[in-house]
Amino acid sequence: MEFHAIQEKGIGKIQAVRANESHVEGIAKVCTDGWLATYDGLHSQEYIDRVIEEYYNHERIHKEVLTDNENWYGWFVALENEKVVGAIGGGTTGEKRGEIFVLYLDPNRRREGIGTLLVDYFTEIQKEKGILEQWVSVAEGNKKGIPFYEAKGFVKQFERPSQGSTEEEPAVSCRYCRNI
Repeated sequence: MEFHAIQEKGIGKIQAVRANESHVEGIAKVCTDGWLATYDGLHSQEYIDRVIEEYYNHERIHKEVLTDNENWYGWFVALENEKVVGAIGGGTTGEKRGEIFVLYLDPNRRREGIGTLLVDYFTEIQKEKGILEQWVSVAEGNKKGIPFYEAKGFVKQFERPSQGSTEEEPAVSCRYCRNI
């Protein structure tokens, strides 16, 4: 089922839609720029580059845009005049349990409601799939993500090593959950 959430903010409209192949470059840019803006100073440049190369490359995103199954629903984007200004993706991780795996915005567009638009849009998709519990991982020390998710009603449950963490550079993810 296709959703069309529209939010008017400032000049123009921002629309949340399922991503298609034409959005791959925009998703890669938003995720790369968002990752750099979020983690600069929290991790080494080597760690930041390694994660960007693994997760936000065009080939991987292209494949993920075309994928839609219970584990990964695909990418969804916030568009303004056909330009990607935010991206979210996630899936199902257990019976009635879902996850937001990734959410990034153009770092220059924070506090405009784009993140809320995407989370609300994605939450409706998860609700339609029968999800009752929504999870997200947020890096320890992420001063942008933690307050955002807590404001959305997510509550910290526990911590665990982050994906991409190494012995040389350990990284911790805080696991948050909310009922939807």
